Amino acid sequence: MKLNTKRTVLVGFAFLSICAFWQLYDALIPLILNTTFKLSESISGFIMAADNVLALFLLPFFGGLSDRCKSPLGRRRPFILVGTLLAVAMMVILPLLDNSYYSAPKGYKLIMFVVALGVLLFAMGIYRSPAVALMPDVTPKPLRSKGNAIINLMGAVGGVVYLIVAGLLYSSSRIAGMEHVDYFAAFAIIAGVMLLALFILMFFVNEPKLVREQEEYEKAHPEEILTVAQGETEKQVMPPEVKRSLGFLLASIALWFIGYNGVTTWFSTYAKRVWSMEAGDSALCLTVATVGAIISYIPVGNIASKVGRRLTIKFGVVLLASCFAAGFVFTLFSSSFHWILFVIFALVGVAWASINVNSLPMVVEMCSGADVGKFTGLYYTFSMSAQIMTPIVAGFLLEHIGYKVLFIYAAAFVALAFVTMSFVRHGDNKIEAKKGLEAFDVED
Repeated sequence: MKLNTKRTVLVGFAFLSICAFWQLYDALIPLILNTTFKLSESISGFIMAADNVLALFLLPFFGGLSDRCKSPLGRRRPFILVGTLLAVAMMVILPLLDNSYYSAPKGYKLIMFVVALGVLLFAMGIYRSPAVALMPDVTPKPLRSKGNAIINLMGAVGGVVYLIVAGLLYSSSRIAGMEHVDYFAAFAIIAGVMLLALFILMFFVNEPKLVREQEEYEKAHPEEILTVAQGETEKQVMPPEVKRSLGFLLASIALWFIGYNGVTTWFSTYAKRVWSMEAGDSALCLTVATVGAIISYIPVGNIASKVGRRLTIKFGVVLLASCFAAGFVFTLFSSSFHWILFVIFALVGVAWASINVNSLPMVVEMCSGADVGKFTGLYYTFSMSAQIMTPIVAGFLLEHIGYKVLFIYAAAFVALAFVTMSFVRHGDNKIEAKKGLEAFDVED
């Protein structure tokens, strides 16, 4: 059994589109809210949490809806098509409203901005779960960690595209002294990337054909695919011990997203306040983290296939918590940026790759093949629930305690994820050693 790398890369363009958008969203929307609209960190945090509130309902809904879709385009692609086109339309409008408000501040323009932002977030909610569920649809269970590594690699490439754009357009040398920065170019470029990714997915990924090939493979190799037989759609009852593992795994997902998203949401603002860095310069730090993740995704997927997903995730959690704690210690002794932080951010990328490559496959490993979209939505329900809380809580702490609390806040929640992961016993792909007479049972 061998992963079809080319097919997985093509499928991964959907996730590339998603990650390019979220990298831009997390970096620029807080800056626009704080600098153009003059909103406080607490209010900005509530607005930044809105996407996660919507996702809490939209992702399971559209994930389950795509499971039941019988379109000639397949189960997932119709949602990706509609969601992407609507999102791109809103992305053109947002920076225009930002510029218009700066030129002539009016309350109704802020309302229009928030409404357009809401429509944009709804559009992303339409296709995020279907896009992520597409990889498990066409990949055998034992290969999903490797497949997810490639998917995350594609997502990281999408993130890097924005970071490069930001580094070129919004460095300190280009925007120093400006009272207002026009971000239209960044929004337009990322919108173009999303349209290109959609084109590739619609014209080079034949979803119905790939799903049929996967189903035929499962029929021919039932000994390798631990899922319901082809053609069966009945619901399997999840054993209590598996439910318990799933609960602890979902709690772990929530905890590490609270820590990680707290940093990604507020980092551009943090870097500006603490280190006097502009958006392009702070993007360089995130680029280093993303490159660290890109380098790690494939090795991490291979390592997980040998030592197990759970152990690989626990390593990533320890490393991530340590990196955030190191960032906090650094800020205690210095209020200016130092090159050693690039090393810390690179290790953050390695840690996040170790976690991210394996967590979704562990969740879908516990479900039947007919419920992949539903369980993908469940994964995002918990990750988004965490991200509802963290922009608000972190924003409140930054406003009332100080920006230097950001890294220790993140480290504490990630460390808690290690505790909950210790109770996860299922969803792994590690092959248990045979015991007794079973050790002599060699398959042909």
